[in-house]
Amino acid sequence: MDMWPLVLLFVQLCFCSGYEGSGQYGYGDDEDWYSRRYKGTPWCAPIKVKHGDVSCRTPRGEHYRNVMGTRCKIRCKQGYEAQSSEVVCMANKHWSSNYACTEIRCPKLNMPVNGGYKCSDGSYFNSRCEFFCSPGYSLKGQKTATCQHSKVWSAGVPTCVDIDPPKIKCPNVKEKWAEPGKLTAKVTWDTPEGIDTADGILTDVMLKGKPSKSDFPEGLHKMSYTVFDRAENKATCRFNIRVRVRRCSPLFAPDNGYMKCDSDKDNYGATCQFTCTGGYELQGSAARVCQHGLTWSGADTTCAPMNINVGVRTAAALLDQFYEKRRLLIISAPTAANHNYRFQMTNLQPAQCGLDLRHVTVIEIVGTHPAQIGRIRHRLLPPGLALQLRLLLQITQRSFQMVLIDKQGVDKQRYPFPVTAAELFTTIDTFPLRKDEMVLQQEAGQTC
Repeated sequence: MDMWPLVLLFVQLCFCSGYEGSGQYGYGDDEDWYSRRYKGTPWCAPIKVKHGDVSCRTPRGEHYRNVMGTRCKIRCKQGYEAQSSEVVCMANKHWSSNYACTEIRCPKLNMPVNGGYKCSDGSYFNSRCEFFCSPGYSLKGQKTATCQHSKVWSAGVPTCVDIDPPKIKCPNVKEKWAEPGKLTAKVTWDTPEGIDTADGILTDVMLKGKPSKSDFPEGLHKMSYTVFDRAENKATCRFNIRVRVRRCSPLFAPDNGYMKCDSDKDNYGATCQFTCTGGYELQGSAARVCQHGLTWSGADTTCAPMNINVGVRTAAALLDQFYEKRRLLIISAPTAANHNYRFQMTNLQPAQCGLDLRHVTVIEIVGTHPAQIGRIRHRLLPPGLALQLRLLLQITQRSFQMVLIDKQGVDKQRYPFPVTAAELFTTIDTFPLRKDEMVLQQEAGQTC
C-alpha cells in the first residue's frame, strides 16, 4: 500500500486544529516553509488566527480546507480587527492577503496644555485615559476617555483653564495712636505680594485706600488689595486701620471769658488759653495743656469781676486799674439838672448791655468844686479824686462834656454835646482791638 496519501492526511489533520489557534501569523515565513516542504502540491499553509476564528469553503467541497481556491472568512474577537475579512488560497500557494487579527487602536491623544493624561493600556481598545491639570488649573471637559471599537475616543481632549484665583494675604496692621498735638498718624506696612497658583504671573495689583506711609486721620479706615492673574482671575484681601487720638476731658470757656485752643481742643498736646471779658479778672491758669496721662495741666480757670478800688489817692492810679481791661466813658456836667447830662444818661440807661458788650465803664462827675461828686455805678469817688480826674483829663467844670478813652488809656474822642448810644457804639466798633473782640464774642455766642 502506498503510504504517501496517509502521510498527507496526517499532516492535514494536524493543521485542522489551527483554525482557532493561539498564534498570530501572516502569510510570510509559514507559507514559504510550507511551499518548499510540499513542492508541487496546490495547498496553502493552514490558517492560524490568534484572537479570532476562521471558516473556510473549498471550490468543490474537498475535505481539505487549504487547497487552491479555498475561501476563508476571518472573524476577530472584540477589540481586534482583521486586515482582510476574507482570503483566498492562490495558485502561488499563498493566501490572497494578511489574515491576522490586530488589536484595535485609537489615534494618539494630544496632550492638554498645562496638563497631561494617564492611560490604562496606551491607545488600544478599551484603554481608559484619565486627564489631569497642572496645579492652579482646572479641567474643563470630560475627565476620562475610552478607546472604542470604532477607533474613536469616547470623549475629546479637555482643556486646562486657569479659574483658580491668585492668593494674597493682607498685612496685619494694628491700632495707631496720633502723635502729640496731631490728629493724624503715619501708618506704614509692607505691600502684600500675591501668588498665582497657575503660572505664577500677576498682571496687576490695585490698592483701595491710602498708600503706605500716609497720614491717616482719626477713625476707622477700610483698606483692600486686589490682584489679577493673566486669566483675569482676581483675589482680594481686606484690612482695617484704626487711628486713635488721646483726649482729655473737654474744657469750657469760663463765665465772662473766652477760651482759644489749638489742634482739636482736647487732644493730647493741645493747648488752651483763657482770657476774661473786660471788667473781669482771670483767676487760675491762663493756659492749660492736655498731657499724656489725659489730664490737663494747671488749675481751673475762672473770671471774677474787677474789684475797683476807689480809695486810691491819685486819678492816675484809678485809671491804671482799667488799663487793657475796660474802656472808659467819662461824663462831666456842672449840675445834675443840666439838660444835656439828663438827656445823655436817659439815652444810655437802656444801652447798658451794649456798653458791657464793648467793655465800657461809665464814670460820672457832677458839680463844681468843692461840691463835685464822682461815681462808678453805685460806688462814689471822693471829691478830691473826682477833681484830680477832671484836671488830669482837662475836663471843664462849667459845661457838659464826654471823653471816650480806650483800653490803652488813649483819649480817643470828646463830645461837647450828647450823642446816641448807636453813634457811640459805632465809634467804639472801629477800634482795632474791638474787631478782634467781636470775633471772639461771635464764636462764644455773646450777643445782647
